[in-house]
Amino acid sequence: MPTEPGILAFLEKCDSFYPPDAVDAPISQQRIWYNALCAQFSPALPEGLVKLDGEVAGVPVRLYRPAKVRTAVRLVYIHGGGFVVGSLESHDAICAEIADRVGAELTAIDYRLAPEHVWPAQHEDCQAVLDALIADGDRVVLIGDSAGGNLVAGLTIRARDEGRTEPILGQALIYPGLGGDLITGSYVEMSEAPGLSTADVRYYREVLKAPADDVVAFPLFSENFAGLPRTYVTAAHFDPLRDDARLYAARLVEDGVNVWFREEPQMVHAWLRARHMSKGAEDGFGALCLAVSRLAGTV
Repeated sequence: MPTEPGILAFLEKCDSFYPPDAVDAPISQQRIWYNALCAQFSPALPEGLVKLDGEVAGVPVRLYRPAKVRTAVRLVYIHGGGFVVGSLESHDAICAEIADRVGAELTAIDYRLAPEHVWPAQHEDCQAVLDALIADGDRVVLIGDSAGGNLVAGLTIRARDEGRTEPILGQALIYPGLGGDLITGSYVEMSEAPGLSTADVRYYREVLKAPADDVVAFPLFSENFAGLPRTYVTAAHFDPLRDDARLYAARLVEDGVNVWFREEPQMVHAWLRARHMSKGAEDGFGALCLAVSRLAGTV
């Protein structure tokens, strides 16, 4: 267990809205709990920021335009939630603050969720938005947390294999789930970590129904990472997904990709929400925004 008071207070607040055994409940109940939880961590949006809901390639999106736009590079955010929960609302404040700090317009994607829509619906929705943005001439930085980090990693592998990585200036993966072995490493050491357990990860994989040999769904299975864009990866120490991030970053380095890796020693899965009540989460969020700013060329 972490010892930082701020993150412990965060966990206590989370448990009061989203029980540790939430995955045992019906999907509809999981989403009610998750939405209630997210609403507790949604501070006022940055002054002057404009939001606009719409569609890109038939997929619901939300555009964030900060008061000061310092680059033409577009940020694209793909939310987490195990492919089962999450929406434009769940990550609204996170997206707004990233756009404001980086000084770039950000497009958040509201992809279809499982189990109503199994793999590859989630990837195809994100791919459709990315293709449309690139076709419009946008250069992009892709950002994703947890399941969203998985989707970002899969998008860049597919773009690399199709020879279309030039418009993707970088990717930022936040405690991503990338297909690691559930019976080794952090999946064992942190199997009962607060906020996400290994049993939860297994549940989400079973609901998603992605083929085990699909490297877009399980990016760690790729045999070659050369040619991927510059990458920022951040892991939480108290997280069964921790070693996915570690292994992915190491594999990219081995294959010559420019990588920044950061592990948050006191953080748990989903620490982004704790950025206004935990010093460790605040520092981690600052590091993330700085890395995205570098990828987007605003610093």
